[in-house]
Amino acid sequence: MKIVRRLYDWVLHWAHTPYGTPALMANSFAESSFFPIPPDVLQIALSISHRKKSFFYASISSVASVLGGMLGYLIGFVLMEAVGWPIIHFYKAEKIFSDLILLFNENSFWAVLIAALTPIPYKVFTIAAGASQSDFIVFMLASVLGRSTRFFALAVMIYIFGEKIKSFIDKYFNILTIVFGVLLIVGFLAIKILFK
Repeated sequence: MKIVRRLYDWVLHWAHTPYGTPALMANSFAESSFFPIPPDVLQIALSISHRKKSFFYASISSVASVLGGMLGYLIGFVLMEAVGWPIIHFYKAEKIFSDLILLFNENSFWAVLIAALTPIPYKVFTIAAGASQSDFIVFMLASVLGRSTRFFALAVMIYIFGEKIKSFIDKYFNILTIVFGVLLIVGFLAIKILFK
């Protein structure tokens, strides 16, 4: 939890520098293939500082995240042994990864869409999509739809509620981390049950 908190604070600090937008782009890109902190954190901080730019930041998150997803797909497709497996081992996602390989053969669109919309690590899905040689066009459609829906929904909430969202996250960070973990497990189980 302390490591996650430090990473969270490090990501968040970029909102108070002139490099907030490039940092959001880098965070969104990296999170789709290997980085643990979702770009929502930085997008919220930047959008609260400049509420009129909320939708601009959502666009940055969406585009960079989809491009990062393409890298994840490439890792699974070409670099699974050298890069893909170390990432999967780091997230202790070996079992779900094996299940995803089977899932992608029949339901790749829904699998990617669910991962793109929820707290489930999108990176595991992008790598699995490449490793299973899932249809790239289907993968891209699901990624664009899921990621843009997620980040633009966040932009709407920030535009409406503003500072209250950031205060809530800061105040309840530890609880939210636990809830995030529970949602992660529930999400994996739901996918496994739905697509059996």
